[in-house]
Amino acid sequence: MVHCASRVHIMKDPSANPLEEFRRVNVQGTANLARQAAVAGVRRLVFVSSVKVNGEQTAQGSTFTADDACAPEDPYGISKHEAEQALRQIAAETGMEVVIIRPPLVYGPGVKANFAAMVRWLARGVPLPLGAVTHNRRSLVALDNLVDLITLCLTHPAAANQTFMVSDGEDLSTADMLRRMGNALGRPARLLPVPVGVLKLGAQLVGKPDVFQRLCGSLQVDIAKTRELLGWQPPVSVDEGFRRVAQGFRA
Repeated sequence: MVHCASRVHIMKDPSANPLEEFRRVNVQGTANLARQAAVAGVRRLVFVSSVKVNGEQTAQGSTFTADDACAPEDPYGISKHEAEQALRQIAAETGMEVVIIRPPLVYGPGVKANFAAMVRWLARGVPLPLGAVTHNRRSLVALDNLVDLITLCLTHPAAANQTFMVSDGEDLSTADMLRRMGNALGRPARLLPVPVGVLKLGAQLVGKPDVFQRLCGSLQVDIAKTRELLGWQPPVSVDEGFRRVAQGFRA
């Protein structure tokens, strides 16, 4: 069984208690499903978690690994962490194998949210003040690569009761990501070299430090364990993944 469903991060959450609502769906719902799966004889459950279990950012030159101490910060990340803990407990009690995969930002044809907005801006030729954001690094994963790893984890003997990070294997700066997505769209990115310090100050003045972090900070994952234990390599390159996004956008 592959479990992907969850309540995801919501920019303007209408819930009176967002954390409890995330827990109701992502923790209690996941545990309920897993217990029923075990009773039904499911031998292995692959759980799509989130890099947010590790944290929100990495220091320059460092990466998150599957075996790091967890440090979730927002209700979504906390609920995914607690769901992982619940699944490990159920695995210990029932003997059903559990595999946990923690993806960073997932993109592909039909992608939503911030990545979709970026594609629209590039397609329209909107000038973006991010040309100087060249020193950060972000891990991404193409949908095709995530699906390929999930498929492998369903049957690989070494995957049982393990946690894996996943990415495209190439981490990009924000400026590089925009340029390469623009190339895929056939619309070269129009990037203005606004200093990163100015961007940070502007974000603070308008009360959006989280936006600055997503655009200018780093979040890298280390997939060495995934490569070595499973013999896995991402079958789709970043540029091919971007090309497929562009195809979907034009369609």
